[in-house]
Amino acid sequence: MTIHDYEGDAKRVYEVLDKGGISVIPSHVGYVIVACDPDAIWRIFEAKNRKPEKLNAVCGCTEMHMAMHDLPDDRRAIVSAITEEWDLPMGTAAKVHMDHPAIANLPEDTLNQTTHDGTLAMLLNAGPLMDNIARLAFADNRMAIGSSANVSLQGVKFRATEIEQQILDAADITIDYGLMRWNRYNHSSTMINVSDMEVIRYGSCFDLIDDILQTHFDIVLPPNPYEAT
Repeated sequence: MTIHDYEGDAKRVYEVLDKGGISVIPSHVGYVIVACDPDAIWRIFEAKNRKPEKLNAVCGCTEMHMAMHDLPDDRRAIVSAITEEWDLPMGTAAKVHMDHPAIANLPEDTLNQTTHDGTLAMLLNAGPLMDNIARLAFADNRMAIGSSANVSLQGVKFRATEIEQQILDAADITIDYGLMRWNRYNHSSTMINVSDMEVIRYGSCFDLIDDILQTHFDIVLPPNPYEAT
């Protein structure tokens, strides 16, 4: 028995997204605002006062990662270790199969905001609700695309009650699960380009991810420049 109906909530959210709507949903690394429809993605930018050149992220799941990211087996083993065996969230960027219908069907402006130099970033293992939403969208060769549910530069929100009203007003559905798991980091996900092991963003669980990479894969990342020494 679980407190939340993850599958039922995911279906309710995806029904909204599928019809061109916007949703605010919880993830382990803070609340996010997402859409599938390109026009709705632009409305998210407007609600957030977000600069149009900023990149989107994608709600990911294992199936999407395996089908869309172009990675050798040793790099896939890294992603699996972090997101499955150690159960940590990670913004996972990698070279992407640009001919996959979930990418190929995007209009040029949305494509340019969602990919960078042939890579796609998807948030993996950020909670069962996000996983279920990602699977539903991916089954239709679509993606739930967006960013953190906050006004631009105002910080990630770990409670739905902290989200600015203009963000909530833009959403057609908001799912409130209370305080999110990794709130003590007070950052969004750590994001790593697994194709070249570049740290794109230092965030939640970086210390744990860094230790896994050093201990088990002999990979040393540059230290977090924002962490006090």
